[in-house]
Amino acid sequence: MSIKSIIVDDEPNNIENLQKIIKTWCPQIDVVATASNAGDAIAAIKANQPHLLFLDIQMPGQSGFDVLRAFDKIDFEVIFITAYDKYGIQAIKFSALDYLLKPIDITEFKLAIEKATQKINSRQQNHSIENLLEYIKAGQKETPKITLPTLTEIRYVKITDITRCEASNNYTTFYLQSGEQVLVCKTLKEFADILKPHQFVRTHQSHLVNVQFVKSYLKEDGGTLLLNDQTKIPISRQNREIVKDALAKSL
Repeated sequence: MSIKSIIVDDEPNNIENLQKIIKTWCPQIDVVATASNAGDAIAAIKANQPHLLFLDIQMPGQSGFDVLRAFDKIDFEVIFITAYDKYGIQAIKFSALDYLLKPIDITEFKLAIEKATQKINSRQQNHSIENLLEYIKAGQKETPKITLPTLTEIRYVKITDITRCEASNNYTTFYLQSGEQVLVCKTLKEFADILKPHQFVRTHQSHLVNVQFVKSYLKEDGGTLLLNDQTKIPISRQNREIVKDALAKSL
């Protein structure tokens, strides 16, 4: 199928470069419009009803996030194209959305297109975008939700409801305060990076723990965490001081 797309970037050279990449590597993508600011982008989206939006985050005046806020319902997919923006990328990762750093890596680009195409074929409202905008709006004032894509659904979970995460090859199991378990098709490392600022500590290669649910530090076996639900989590030798430091900061 032909995928209607719009490119939004305040730099004409970036738009031209992305058009060349699309033509060379993904000819099924039909660029129906381009825009260099938020106002033109909003108008182009309303006029063309694209399947896919390539969206720059940082633009003069209104940002890429402001473009998305202009729509009550997001029924298109978004691939963010951006220079490094720590907070913006953190928010995007929390919402399990795709982003590409400038200059664009072709392998990462093709992978993002493949994932977007699968979502477009399902044609559902993009609730991950809604989660992203809530995260941006709340900032540090409210508890953010993290997007957890499973084999059957996409879950949106408050990070304060997560007690721990456990790795199994390329999968991660999330253990929730309610006792529920959520299996996600991503590695533990991806989640460790984004949950670290929210009082999660990597105790072991296979374990990530929310320190708010730690009951005690046991000296057995060189170091073990006892959680409130009586689960015991091993601590690797190389992570021992990191864990002790994280626990001290949580007091």
